[in-house]
Amino acid sequence: MEIWIHRLIELLALPEYGLSTVFVVSFISATLLPLGSEPVVFGLVKLNPAMFWPAVLVATAGNTLGGALDWWMGYEAHVVVDKFQHSSHHGRAVRWLEKLGPKACLLSWLPVVGDPLCAVAGWLKFPFWPCLAYMVIGKFARYFLMTGSLIWAFPGVIGP
Repeated sequence: MEIWIHRLIELLALPEYGLSTVFVVSFISATLLPLGSEPVVFGLVKLNPAMFWPAVLVATAGNTLGGALDWWMGYEAHVVVDKFQHSSHHGRAVRWLEKLGPKACLLSWLPVVGDPLCAVAGWLKFPFWPCLAYMVIGKFARYFLMTGSLIWAFPGVIGP
């Protein structure tokens, strides 16, 4: 198993694979798995500042597609979840989300709650395309602001 882990790390190593690594890590981090993609985006941009826009756009695409997968899983899970009773907190949260509709997906960039929010949007059967559009906006703003802020705050950490 140790060889497998080393092989995976070699495959995903920066900067050898660059944007593909950013895409994969951003996609996986948008699922319910606990993984942050910001350090990978920041690392790539610090190693190659000319990659700022491509890295932000690729990270946005990967993270949005991961959010779309969450939406689909939530949509399909609706039948299973309907079998269980809901608590009063759950009812309030659902009413709040139903009031916001697809616009709630703007919050998909938030840590901890953003990824499950995409699944809940699917579970509540919010329209896919508006949800996806709001995910793109929120996730793009996150990568743009976080990577830009880190580059500004730590100008000489890595690279020239």
